[in-house]
Amino acid sequence: MSSREVEIEALLERAKKQFSVIKREYKINLDQKFISTDLGIKIKNLCENLRSALDYLAHDIREYYCPLENKKDRFYFPILPDINQFNRKLLQWYPGLNTAAPDLWDYLESIQPFKGKSTIWLSHFNKLNNENKHNTLVPQTKTTREEVNVSLKNGGTVSWDPSGTTFGKYGVSIDGVPVDPLTQKPIPHPSQKVEQTIWVDFHFENIPVSALKLLKLSLDGVERITSEVRKTLKDVM
Repeated sequence: MSSREVEIEALLERAKKQFSVIKREYKINLDQKFISTDLGIKIKNLCENLRSALDYLAHDIREYYCPLENKKDRFYFPILPDINQFNRKLLQWYPGLNTAAPDLWDYLESIQPFKGKSTIWLSHFNKLNNENKHNTLVPQTKTTREEVNVSLKNGGTVSWDPSGTTFGKYGVSIDGVPVDPLTQKPIPHPSQKVEQTIWVDFHFENIPVSALKLLKLSLDGVERITSEVRKTLKDVM
């Protein structure tokens, strides 16, 4: 096992422990309706450790597949906004990778944020790291979302967001129980249980995803990326 591989594993283990602490404190902060400075620092440190794991991985890729390049060159693990920049930067940062390891090149392309919804987290993660680096801490804002849940006697459920769903006065019903257009809820009936939930969460500034969800996506995503890339590297070690 190479020294960088050991470092990557240590960083990921540390990140998992950090996330467990953050998850617990996050819920406390939600109840208090603000994110404490201490929790903000823990979030910042978690992101830095995940970014460092990707940086170590970038050095391994370059070392194994671009051994003749100038070691003083500046390069990064690729997180790029479109295919043109991806191709240009990879040729600059990892010259020869496209011919030496085309499967790895294709994999790195497949995880880029521009490939679709499943990879957009990497762009949010990168933005969070960059802004935390320059602004100390990215501010978090509290968001509130309302949801109505109706449990039916037969075991089914119906849910909706009242802010995005409205019921008029003509014939709207749920399992035979009419919806009152004034309250936007079913008229009380023994066959149904109606619950109204207020969901409260934090978002990082200008990142439209739950802060905790983004941290979990980042933790799982970085671990998955390092595992996949290291499989390729083991073939040439």
